[in-house]
Amino acid sequence: MDNESQYSGYSYKSGQSRSSRKHRDRRERHRSKSRDGSSRGDKSVTIQAPGEPLLDNESTRGEERDDNWGETTTVVTGTSEHSISHDDITRITKDMEDSANLDCSRHFGVIIGGVLAFISFLTPIAFMLLPKILPWDLEACGTPCEGLFISVAFKLLILLVGSWALFFRRPKAFFPRVFVFRALIMVLIFLLVVSYWLFYAVRILTTAERNYQGIVQYAVSLVDALLFVHYLAVVLLELRQLQPQFTIKVVRSTDGASRHYNVGHLSIQRVAVWILENYYHDFPVYNPALLNLPKSILSKKMSGFKVYSLEENSTNNSTGQSRAVIAAAARRRDNSHNEYYYEEAEHERRVRKRKARLVVAVEEAFTHIKRLQEEDQKNPREIMDPREAAQAIFASMARAMQKYLRTTKQQPYHTMDSILQHLEFCLTHDMTPKAFLERYLGPGPTIQYHKDRWLAKQWTLVSEEPVTNGLKDGVVFVLKRQDFSLVVSTKKIPFFKLSEEFVDPKSHKFVMRLQSETSV
Repeated sequence: MDNESQYSGYSYKSGQSRSSRKHRDRRERHRSKSRDGSSRGDKSVTIQAPGEPLLDNESTRGEERDDNWGETTTVVTGTSEHSISHDDITRITKDMEDSANLDCSRHFGVIIGGVLAFISFLTPIAFMLLPKILPWDLEACGTPCEGLFISVAFKLLILLVGSWALFFRRPKAFFPRVFVFRALIMVLIFLLVVSYWLFYAVRILTTAERNYQGIVQYAVSLVDALLFVHYLAVVLLELRQLQPQFTIKVVRSTDGASRHYNVGHLSIQRVAVWILENYYHDFPVYNPALLNLPKSILSKKMSGFKVYSLEENSTNNSTGQSRAVIAAAARRRDNSHNEYYYEEAEHERRVRKRKARLVVAVEEAFTHIKRLQEEDQKNPREIMDPREAAQAIFASMARAMQKYLRTTKQQPYHTMDSILQHLEFCLTHDMTPKAFLERYLGPGPTIQYHKDRWLAKQWTLVSEEPVTNGLKDGVVFVLKRQDFSLVVSTKKIPFFKLSEEFVDPKSHKFVMRLQSETSV
């Protein structure tokens, strides 16, 4: 029996030593690979619990380790910032292709529109010049043709200015799909010009028409048709959307900031661009630092306990202790709202205190500037420009400004240079301290801050409906960017039925009757 126990103990130790030698060999191979990888620019990072020694010290505890330590140890590895993977190369290539396609498609649409406008503008002129160039025997056309020439000239000038104002404007955004109404207008112009050219080639060029006045009137009719097409474009592209038909609600997904707008008949992609235009001056700037709970609440927050009985015959004492632990954890979770309430109250008190100090510091600084201006008027000295004056008084308010911005978590959006520029602007235009503090006492619109803080080069439109379709009741789509998204829901404005009720003017008249007998 003793021999069997000794043999089993020896086999256990030998197996454990063999497993430890295997583990050491694996670690040595891993170190050699990491040394080779470091020469190529890769890094290996190991995350472990505080208080535990590093991996090199673990080799001295090989005998104390469990056989399954490789299955219960977590190692997180990463690459350095100089390394690049195949996925990164694929993503970069895709972004380059998308940007190239974006630029090409944008210029492609502008080129097509410009060429079509140029051809339609020169077509009436070509209709009148070709009979003069070709060796035709034309009938004389005096005053009527000269009047038609003047009419064509002014109509073409009006058409040129109107087309420039309507079509050749700097685009505010790039649409993911074609603008249906604009494409419809371009197709209509193309068909109109082609039809006129075919009729001109068949009825005038082939027959060598001698009536020059009829040819000029034919060109005038084309100019009139182009003017009517331009009027149709104004109605479809500009006037149709002016009457409100839908109410849209825009909600920012992170902090819940929302706005309501009334829009007319627009496609989903045009509504998306219109929302982005209003977003930058209606929504407050997105500050992710305001989304997190206070650190004191997060540090005190406890997760639920799971109590396991390791012994088959557990005593009542251990069961009672486990129930007490669970009850204490539940009470602490129930009291978390109280802690959050007092933390918010303390934060508001601290903000009011910092705000009062900042207001007093700014008032004193501006008062000092006014005093210096009055002294300079009495005793002229060296005159400072607004930049030097702003730098001179900024030191007196810098500490209060820094503490206030840090307390309200606005410090990433206001640099020292931006504060100095705003202070210089206020001193230049003789603005009051309240006008200077207006930018910092509350979150302003997004466009107020520097572009590096808010400008997104690309938004992604996510919609179940085709983006070229018009708005309908209940349509929901999302505008996504890297750190948040805008969720847009649509409701149709209800139809109102008003009824008239006639009020007789005599119904407002009354008679007051006085009694002759009065009480004594």
